[in-house]
Amino acid sequence: MPAMPCRTAGRSASLSSRWCLKGRAGEEGLSGEFVAIRVADTGSGIPADILPHVFEPFFTTKEVGKGTGLGLSQVYGFAKQSGGTATITSTAGRGTVITLYLPRTQELPAPSIARIEPEAAPHRAGTVLVVEDSPEVAEVATAYFQQLGYMVKQVANAHEALELLANDPKINLVFSDILMPGGMNGLELGHAIRRLYPALPVLLATGYSDSARDAVQQGFVVLHKPFELAGLEQALREARTWKLEPAPRMAG
Repeated sequence: MPAMPCRTAGRSASLSSRWCLKGRAGEEGLSGEFVAIRVADTGSGIPADILPHVFEPFFTTKEVGKGTGLGLSQVYGFAKQSGGTATITSTAGRGTVITLYLPRTQELPAPSIARIEPEAAPHRAGTVLVVEDSPEVAEVATAYFQQLGYMVKQVANAHEALELLANDPKINLVFSDILMPGGMNGLELGHAIRRLYPALPVLLATGYSDSARDAVQQGFVVLHKPFELAGLEQALREARTWKLEPAPRMAG
């Protein structure tokens, strides 16, 4: 039951955005005005038994180490946190359509803030090495660490991490995924770091309960994926004091 018509703001062969129907409540009970960003392809489509699960965190049809299952779940989470939602439809042999609904606002952008000069920059908390094979997850972790005042260096596997640690004494903390390709997982990396650099804190992350339990039993602080800034900050405090805590708790 529209109160005003939609109008297309832009369109290409695969992407369109529009101002949606005012008062429309057909998308998960939403009402009001929304901007809809629609992405479509002409691929083979998603099987009907898989389609209901694509927004679930860590759901993936790829083998372990090849996919995180966080891509679409992060898109869905972003839309929900913004007061909107995301939907997906797919037809076998014809393709898939994903629509992102975001609340429309009449507010003007805030005035830009003058650039802070280097000497006025906030005190740095140190340098963290992020070990993560998923570029999307690494990007999120990097953004969080930067908000907490860290300089960030990032590598994709445990072997690259050990090589960097051997050549960079300025790293103050290592944050690593547990399940990674390359022959050495994050837990094995954690033990290697403790042997080589016993004073260097290690924080591990995973979305799998079995992996988390094993790491905790072996004396590591573990952050559950997906995580938020507050959970990361709490886990960092625990990781820095692991020597004082014989049985670190599971964070997140």
